Amino acid sequence: MSLTLDLAGRTVVVTGGVRGVGAGISRAFLEAGADVIAVARHEPDALPEGGGRTASFAQLDVRDGDAVEAFAAGLDRVDVLVNNAGGGPFLPLTEGPLRTHLKILELNLTGPLIMARALRPLMPDGGSVINIGSVSGVRPSPGTAAYGAAKAGLHSLTRSLAVEWAPHVRVNTLILGMIRTELAHLHYGDEAGVEAVARTVPMDRLGRPDEVGAACVYLASDLASYVTGSEMLMHGGGERPAFLDAATANKEESR
Repeated sequence: MSLTLDLAGRTVVVTGGVRGVGAGISRAFLEAGADVIAVARHEPDALPEGGGRTASFAQLDVRDGDAVEAFAAGLDRVDVLVNNAGGGPFLPLTEGPLRTHLKILELNLTGPLIMARALRPLMPDGGSVINIGSVSGVRPSPGTAAYGAAKAGLHSLTRSLAVEWAPHVRVNTLILGMIRTELAHLHYGDEAGVEAVARTVPMDRLGRPDEVGAACVYLASDLASYVTGSEMLMHGGGERPAFLDAATANKEESR
């Protein structure tokens, strides 16, 4: 049995919407019939396609408040905003230039705040904001402390705006675990590394961008009309507790 959600006539803005997870989100909304504006700092070689249609593109740095305001001024209406742009390299806090850590904070927290603030006046009753969070914001994030702190702040922003903008606009967080994209090798290494990492996930694999997109379409749809201020975990079951493998109790070899 399949369920098709029809978002025809709705305008969706997806930041970082041209590659990786963002492209998966853009494709899912296109498949659902929505008009998608994929936002990114650099124009891609190809734009996401779905449902026989192609996303439009807007070149924009979401950290630039003036540029975002100008972008918003050119739109008539926005039904859904997906704050997906984000990320950050492995960089222990005492390494690298301070400015790099601050830029990570800006991209992952300040940018979504700026976008939400600018596009809120364009949203009708029933509008939806979906912030793409991370498990790094709900557990320790060694080596990516600035990223984890920014995502924790983003989760808090979701909860506050959900109350501030209710009942007119719903605001939710989709908290992602490890998702396999074309850039997975930068985080996990070669194919053997990706497979080894996947074995640490209870579902025995990494997530897919299309699965993230499907969850976003649900959160934006009328099926989720009473869902706001939520933090939806999408991490394949999380991580197996390390103590289970370290303990000698309840193992065949210890008997």
